[in-house]
Amino acid sequence: MQLGFGEYVLDPERRELRRGSDQVALEPQVFDVLLYLVHNRDRVVTKDDLIASVWNGRIISEATLTSRINAARKAIGDSGEQQTLIKTYPRRGFRFVGDLHPGAAEPASPQRPQASTSEHTQDNGEIDYGAVVNWGGRPSIAVLPFKNLSGDPEQEYFSDGITEDIIAALSKYRSLVVIARNPSFAFKGAGDTRQAGLTLGADYLVEGSVRKLGERVRIAAQLVETEGGRQLWAERYDRDLLDLFALQDEITTTIAGRVEPEISAADRLRAERKAIPTLHAWDFFRLGTKHFYKSTVADNLEAQRLLRRAIELDPNLAEAYGYLCYAIVLSMIYFDAEPNEEKLGEAVAVGRKAVELDDKDGLLRFMYGRALLARKAYGDALAELETAVELNPSLAVTYCGLGDSLTYEGRISEAIPYFQRAIELSPHDPLRWAFYSYRALAHIFAREFELADEWALRASRVPNAHYWAFAHRVSALGHLEKRADQAAAVGELLQRKPDFTCAFARGRLFYLKDETQLELYVEGLRRAGIPG
Repeated sequence: MQLGFGEYVLDPERRELRRGSDQVALEPQVFDVLLYLVHNRDRVVTKDDLIASVWNGRIISEATLTSRINAARKAIGDSGEQQTLIKTYPRRGFRFVGDLHPGAAEPASPQRPQASTSEHTQDNGEIDYGAVVNWGGRPSIAVLPFKNLSGDPEQEYFSDGITEDIIAALSKYRSLVVIARNPSFAFKGAGDTRQAGLTLGADYLVEGSVRKLGERVRIAAQLVETEGGRQLWAERYDRDLLDLFALQDEITTTIAGRVEPEISAADRLRAERKAIPTLHAWDFFRLGTKHFYKSTVADNLEAQRLLRRAIELDPNLAEAYGYLCYAIVLSMIYFDAEPNEEKLGEAVAVGRKAVELDDKDGLLRFMYGRALLARKAYGDALAELETAVELNPSLAVTYCGLGDSLTYEGRISEAIPYFQRAIELSPHDPLRWAFYSYRALAHIFAREFELADEWALRASRVPNAHYWAFAHRVSALGHLEKRADQAAAVGELLQRKPDFTCAFARGRLFYLKDETQLELYVEGLRRAGIPG
């Protein structure tokens, strides 16, 4: 049944808005917002009403809702200032106040399209902004064109290239919705970048500048939460222009590697603040990852529970399978679950399911690889980890996993640079203690005990460091025979894990195939005074 107002006709069956004989292009969510407002024109529609109807109740930012309202107004010749058709009622909501044409029937409830984000993903992994229907709870991000501050218009290609490469690098993170290049570049030179983010419907913005001075270049970047304008991260990079393309690759990979962990942390806080009855699959997933990164027995169990709940609500949520796989593996290495074939089999099966659901997600390939390594399938594990790096070169944790896997193969000289790359890519990563700790273990197996002590000490200073970091230091000090340091290190270890023994270490290092590595490690513990 067609609905007429002013010069416009809204056709719910064809999902079209026309002005005279011309069709007005509308993004599907904007059409649904407009249709819902018209259908409920006899009352003020709250934000919660719109979210429940158009977004199925999933968590979205204020910026996303505002951008859809603004787009609906623009489509029908209205504006936030005029409000002749869509009126805002502060702290209450919105209402369609236009008159329908005489004879127009009462509209039926709007029918939302059922398409998913994946149906509107371009070949390069970016999201086609104009076709987005359902983002499945994932946070959205736009990279605005970096400003050329060099005073040389010919350098514009470099600042644009940096922007395009960051968009491409972030698109490799499957947990993010990345606004495509063309909509983002429409705001090149925009003065109000936050308004640009609101218009694009982005939860987060990356913006920055490029300044070239002689043979040096300075690149500044920052990550901003669109809704409140809060700066989450900022960094400046000064480099020599020796190899322009290598420099561009280095900077964009580094920025992408820093941005995603910051967004994930902010997204976990958002989910935590949301009321339990309104939680959806993505929210349970994010809450699960929050407990996953706390590295305690109770948190690991809670993470598994929440991730299983996310899978119940959305059996196709690949990320939940990936984290559940890794949480099961870590429960046997870091926590209280006894290692056994049943649990290892479940971890591998869950990890395989994650990869089957999304084989282009580097993080999922990493987690599946770690489960394979726990089963001593080193060759298969390395293959998955190498694929993960190819899929997402900005993913720091994958380099740590590669270094760790190479260590157990005895290829330690190859492993160390991978640990260093992980540390450089994500110096504030929630798992950075593991980057240091696994590197310490590699140095132990290389009999570089001074370096092992140094890196284990660094790991132990990270607030959420696991007891294994302290155990690695004890083993290194045992081989160094530093009696004064040994007593203090053993005390710190036993304070965190009172029942830690050499036998316990043997049981938890079940994934080591090389008996000489295991014996070397345990010998260090024994020399430091750890009981058998």
